[in-house]
Amino acid sequence: MTEPRLEVADVFRQHGQEFLDRWGEVLSHQQRKAFRDICACRTAALGTHVEQCDHCAHQLIAYQSCRNRHCPKCHSRTRDEWLAQRAKEILPVPYCHVVFTLPHELAPLALQNPRVIYGILFRAVAESLLEMAADPKRLGARIGFLAVLHTWTQRLEPHPHIHCVVPAGGISPDGQRWICPRKKKFFLPVKPLGYLFRGKLLAYLEEAFAENRLEFYGSIRELAHPVRFQDLVSSLQDKEWVVYVKPPFGGPQQVLRYLARYTHRVAISNGRLLGLENGRVRFRWRDSQHGNQMKEASLDAVEFIRRFLLHVLPSGFVKIRHFGFLSNRNRKTMIQRCRELLPPSAMEAFVVEPHQPLCPVCKVGHLHVIDWGHRPTAAAAPDRQVPALDSS
Repeated sequence: MTEPRLEVADVFRQHGQEFLDRWGEVLSHQQRKAFRDICACRTAALGTHVEQCDHCAHQLIAYQSCRNRHCPKCHSRTRDEWLAQRAKEILPVPYCHVVFTLPHELAPLALQNPRVIYGILFRAVAESLLEMAADPKRLGARIGFLAVLHTWTQRLEPHPHIHCVVPAGGISPDGQRWICPRKKKFFLPVKPLGYLFRGKLLAYLEEAFAENRLEFYGSIRELAHPVRFQDLVSSLQDKEWVVYVKPPFGGPQQVLRYLARYTHRVAISNGRLLGLENGRVRFRWRDSQHGNQMKEASLDAVEFIRRFLLHVLPSGFVKIRHFGFLSNRNRKTMIQRCRELLPPSAMEAFVVEPHQPLCPVCKVGHLHVIDWGHRPTAAAAPDRQVPALDSS
């Protein structure tokens, strides 16, 4: 038998108490909840359910998932269902991938004020794209796009940025025609977009400071002073902000691959973990500064847990948002209008079905839950137990 693959939950279980002894007092409620959920995920602690094959009727008892959105094991089903919905909305036009990055100087402020700073980041990104696209000198159209917040680097360091997937084109102001980009190599000019993004985000940051919506602790405590805060803003005004625009790509399959890659990610997947020895976690990471080379990194297990939990979002904070003609309020109507304006010959039907796990016996049928709430038998008891964690 092969040894079970290392998971983030294994690191949490083996070094959880050590981590809590060092950092437990400063954890937020959501970080503590994510920690406990990941530890308990798919163990006897959450109970079991019964799955049955729709081909050979084989049944098995499976442990319940925690369903925490930060858990590396609990987002595949949700992602597949979400992608199936997005597949119905893809337009027969090229799509662009645009990335807006928060300057690293603001990362500590974001960690202490995630709801405010990440909200400002979304607002600045959305307004920048919509405003520049609406400019008659640029595109002169109302666009729509999907935006996804990521807060990490490949090494789990703080790095807030937003990925946007944007149909290349938009609806004319009078709503009577579809307007395509004037140049095929790019959707909107990068530098002007970066300047606009910088101006908007800093303006909203100053507004939040003036309204006392920001908190400052530890190493950034001095920023609570108006002069120090203004010094920070001034230094960022002179800096060129990173906005990355890839050339348009086309085809529904490629669009969905992009969405699958970016929408339901967590800080690190189980597949990147290589080993846990002598209290250190080894994992793979992609070095984007050197041609996306795959490299290996090692972190103390307690530091690994700390970095992972830095990326737990506030309760109720929406990390995937839709804007413009893709906004939730009128998305169905506007997509239909876009289809009416686009050439009929370009239309393609493309359907994605949510993934169902294959039966381990017949390898043909799929497993479906038929009953909930069963307790595991002694034979089904897990070999990895959830540690007793301080719930204070």
